[in-house]
Amino acid sequence: MDAQARAESITTTVSDALAGSGDDCVAVVDHVHVQQAGKRRLVRIFLARDLSGLPTDDATSVVEPLSLDEIAGATRVVSTALDESDVLGQAPYTLEVSSVGLDRPLTTPAQFRRNVGRLLALTLADGTTPAARLIAVNADGLELDGTPPTHLPWSDVTKATVQVEFSRPERKDT
Repeated sequence: MDAQARAESITTTVSDALAGSGDDCVAVVDHVHVQQAGKRRLVRIFLARDLSGLPTDDATSVVEPLSLDEIAGATRVVSTALDESDVLGQAPYTLEVSSVGLDRPLTTPAQFRRNVGRLLALTLADGTTPAARLIAVNADGLELDGTPPTHLPWSDVTKATVQVEFSRPERKDT
């Protein structure tokens, strides 16, 4: 089995386990990466907050990132699911489970939706590279903060990453 097929099998196994773990698990699989590390495999599973509880017409509410306790609970579910399945075969492996980092490019509408309210660095199809706050995610594109707000169709966005902010302007104490 090649690495891509193995990652897809792991994704399916882990996603099914997380979905069947009850209401206390709020995580979904965002990405799986498997690499050989000597005689072992390194299996990295990146989780994100499940958006299925949001109303379908909600494009603007802020989605909180996963907490350490939520990641720990999901890690137990993931570890048990992998141990009970044969998706990794008999070879030993090291499991790392974490939330998606800020350095990871946003590529899907769900990834953008989880980052409403955050400052993004964008690369657009015309080559410009604006930085703007994401205020809404719709089926046809993004809404960015401004006067008036800017609508960007999905086809105009070629790259997007979340920018680290140590102090947001509206949260400063005066």
